[in-house]
Amino acid sequence: MHVTLRVRPGLPSLRSQRMRTELQRSFAQACDRGDFRLVHYSIQRDHAHLIVEAADRRALAAGMKSLGARVARAAHRAFGTRGPVLDGRFHGVVLRSPRQVRNAIRYVLLNARKHGLRLRGIDPASSGDAFDGRKGPAAEPLRSPRRTARPPTWPL
Repeated sequence: MHVTLRVRPGLPSLRSQRMRTELQRSFAQACDRGDFRLVHYSIQRDHAHLIVEAADRRALAAGMKSLGARVARAAHRAFGTRGPVLDGRFHGVVLRSPRQVRNAIRYVLLNARKHGLRLRGIDPASSGDAFDGRKGPAAEPLRSPRRTARPPTWPL
């Protein structure tokens, strides 16, 4: 599933170094819950795109509730804020074909470019450094610790 989480207006950017570090630490701790996995992510100024796997609707709901709470706690630690962080519920799209999965992964990992950021190489606010499906000269071995779950299903 491709999921989008939005934060409330007025919060500082999620791409700030401190917030990014807190979020990536939280994602690493919660990436594999057995029946729910965070496989890829991209952090933008006021939202995050996630590729997740869930065994069923219940696992998805529990996993997203856990991730939402982790995003809120990370924002409170990074910004010293209190109160609600997320702007409503998450928006999700079920990925039904291998082509949809490929397009969603590409969209998520390259999302910073869509938002006008000119980056050289892999977006540091994404799980792109853990993506092992690259080809060509950019396909170098992973150098950073994995912050996402390894997907057990073949389309991912």
